[in-house]
Amino acid sequence: MNDQTNDTQLSLLEKMSRIFLKIPHDGDELIAVLQTAQKRGLFDLDALTMIEGVLQVANTQVRDIMIPRAHMVVLDEKNSHEEMLPVINNSGHSRFPVIGDNRDEIVGILLAKDLLHYCDEDRREDFDIRDIIRAPSFVPESKRLNVLLKEFRSSRSHMAIVVDEYGGVAGLVTIEDVLEQIVGDIDDEHDVEDIGNIRRLGISRYSIKALTPIEEINERFSSQFNDDECDTLGGLIMKHLGHLPKRGETITIGHYMFKIMSADSRRIKQVQLVVLPSTPETAE
Repeated sequence: MNDQTNDTQLSLLEKMSRIFLKIPHDGDELIAVLQTAQKRGLFDLDALTMIEGVLQVANTQVRDIMIPRAHMVVLDEKNSHEEMLPVINNSGHSRFPVIGDNRDEIVGILLAKDLLHYCDEDRREDFDIRDIIRAPSFVPESKRLNVLLKEFRSSRSHMAIVVDEYGGVAGLVTIEDVLEQIVGDIDDEHDVEDIGNIRRLGISRYSIKALTPIEEINERFSSQFNDDECDTLGGLIMKHLGHLPKRGETITIGHYMFKIMSADSRRIKQVQLVVLPSTPETAE
């Protein structure tokens, strides 16, 4: 009885110290220790998910979560105040890349709130977007999210333009995108409109929500995945793997390679799909 009483009086730090008496040698062992601690009631499942997210951002690159160039909502520096307002209102965003002659020429970032100064018609005559845009930040596709988050905090910026190895614009990333890797989806009233189940990242590369119905996958990619035993892409992947995969795991089914981009201890969240060349060896 005394031992049980003493155990209940242990502080959280003391309990964690007991768990970590066996020092983990790598990230997988650390996650296993944390999962054991959660099962023993040291913290709840939501806390475990966030801790796992913190550990994962160090191994995730900007290219894995960026909004692709084709899906960027941009403003043209040559547009008038009146021409910009419908774009801003319809998107619901608060920050916008401002382009010059094309999407590879990002001249600045506009904060929608800065246009409020020009609501008065008299002031609108003096409107020049270059007077109010902020200097853009540029980051490579390969930058790690933990480094990017630190840069966001130190510069107090919320958006960065992602560039490829040739200096062209590949997409954009926001601080919200990074934080979602830790705390999960941060939904607002515009997310359903802005993001579908399937987003194209390149010629043969796609980002897909794990809850996307297999029927939608088959329709989009002319594939023939069986949906008799599972309804979603996440279920299909788990069926073929035989276990709940961890972030970074890959599996090839036919001529489709799937990589787990986001997952927690309960489910798969986001998957990257690469369509491989169809050969006799990869035929479904």
